[in-house]
Amino acid sequence: MIESYDHCRFRSTINMARYGFGSGEYKYFSYPLPPALTELRPQAYDRLVGLANDWYAAMGKPDRFPAAHSDFLKRCHDAGQTRPTPLILKYGSGDYNTLHQDIYGDNVFPLQMAILLSDPADFDGGEFVLTEQRPRQQSRANVVQLAQGDAVIFAVRERPVRGTKGVYRVQHRHGVSRLHRGSRFTVGVIFHDAA
Repeated sequence: MIESYDHCRFRSTINMARYGFGSGEYKYFSYPLPPALTELRPQAYDRLVGLANDWYAAMGKPDRFPAAHSDFLKRCHDAGQTRPTPLILKYGSGDYNTLHQDIYGDNVFPLQMAILLSDPADFDGGEFVLTEQRPRQQSRANVVQLAQGDAVIFAVRERPVRGTKGVYRVQHRHGVSRLHRGSRFTVGVIFHDAA
């Protein structure tokens, strides 16, 4: 997958510094996606859709997600969200990714996945960071240590949390801390497409 960075078809390349997203670069894959992502995206969706629907029910949201990823993509495409969102990110020494959410339109699947492609022995720093903004409290950060090939699944925007007075919504953002040495590649698997 790392080799695809220079040899695959991409719909766009983003220089993070240019847009204030941090420092480094990422590329959005074009359709058709590489075979590994063509298989992985719907398989992961199949395992996550039940949780996504449970989250929406707990948060009092009326929408539900269809059982098949192809049906959810049709919903996205019918709403004008036709651009593929799976991407590959490349960081070098000094690069980082600011905290953000990958929304891309009104149709948002509430979970996404990041897969570390690089061997952690090949870089220092570059930790995957998640923050959650709890109501009327300061944000809490979590750092996820990943081995090569590990995936982390996390909330795109918000998730339900049970408190003493019932369920409330916790806002999430994610990013990557500054790389101090080496290079780091990650694949992002987002289940909704972009407008």
